[in-house]
Amino acid sequence: MTAFVFPSVSITGTGLFTPPESISNAELAASLTASVEKWNGAHAAEIEAGTVEARSAPDEAFIVKASGIESRYVMEKSGVLDPDRMRPRLETRTEDQLGIQAEMALPAIREALAQAGRQGSDVDAVIVGCSNLQRAYPAVAVEIQDALGAGGWAYDMNVACSSATFSIQAAVDALRNGSAKCVVVVNPEITSGHNNFELRDFHFIFGDACTALVLERTDAVVADGLGDVAHRWEVLGTKLATQFSNNIRNDFGFLNSAEVDERDPHEVVFRQNGQMVFREVCPMVAHHITTHLAALDLDASAVRRFWLHQANLKMNQLIAKGVLGRVPDNDEAPVILNEYANTSSAGSVIAFHKHRADLDAGQLGVICSFGAGYSVGSVIVRKS
Repeated sequence: MTAFVFPSVSITGTGLFTPPESISNAELAASLTASVEKWNGAHAAEIEAGTVEARSAPDEAFIVKASGIESRYVMEKSGVLDPDRMRPRLETRTEDQLGIQAEMALPAIREALAQAGRQGSDVDAVIVGCSNLQRAYPAVAVEIQDALGAGGWAYDMNVACSSATFSIQAAVDALRNGSAKCVVVVNPEITSGHNNFELRDFHFIFGDACTALVLERTDAVVADGLGDVAHRWEVLGTKLATQFSNNIRNDFGFLNSAEVDERDPHEVVFRQNGQMVFREVCPMVAHHITTHLAALDLDASAVRRFWLHQANLKMNQLIAKGVLGRVPDNDEAPVILNEYANTSSAGSVIAFHKHRADLDAGQLGVICSFGAGYSVGSVIVRKS
């Protein structure tokens, strides 16, 4: 009996939208310092009585040492840096205006389509994967589908920071089973909207960005002769895993207004137990990548480059060390979080987008994302 062989799928283009405004660590630390001083002053009596804990001022040097982050891009910075607001100041859009996540997505998608030699009308599936969606429905993906002039189907999905790799596997599956011919995976991460800029432990972590990928059946790409082969990467395998944990959490949701007890505002934005996340996620991800490579009869030494989720420099170094047996250099595991910060699901794709052109045909790479859930996804690719 002849064994069934799955059709080959390739990434044929990538795109990146970088927001127009950037915030340095110095700017961020200055705004939080002013906010903390004002808050502590307003709650001086409670702090003195021991019923309220004083907020801690930020440390600019600590940010780089703890995370490797030096700056971040945001869709709107004046509100973030306003000590009386500490969140973006976004204009309310009417129903007939393009949504902000669709607006972020379109430039990234068009860049990816140009690399692939495709147009919006060639697309027959759009998957939006990101940490937070601006509304419940209609799906942002359907709005993007309409703006692109694409056909087929579209949907949103959320697996937090792993949304990109989970979306890639969904796209690969759709292409292999014939339910799509040209899939766009897009990750419009406006993380500044769910970050907690009021507390020292969280205020520096996130930045905004949007990435896009075009995926197609390899045989169709070759037959059509479209796109630039320099941008083509065959997907050798995908692997996903989840394990429940409360150590990274955001409780914002449509049921908040129906709950009997009013929530602390800090519960409906990002929060985490950073030490536990570091301790539990790093070995989980290293094991995930190692076993994924082994399942494809590949050794870690054969991997030319690791494009890892850009959350924390020390985490990435420890994960890569768990796979390679040593700390990688920046060429093996490139870093973009110093400029972009943690862009949630977009981070690993930004690294892939910016640091893949120098690889030779036949060389291997691993795209890997991980985060809340816990969740981890890996995509092993080979340069065409």
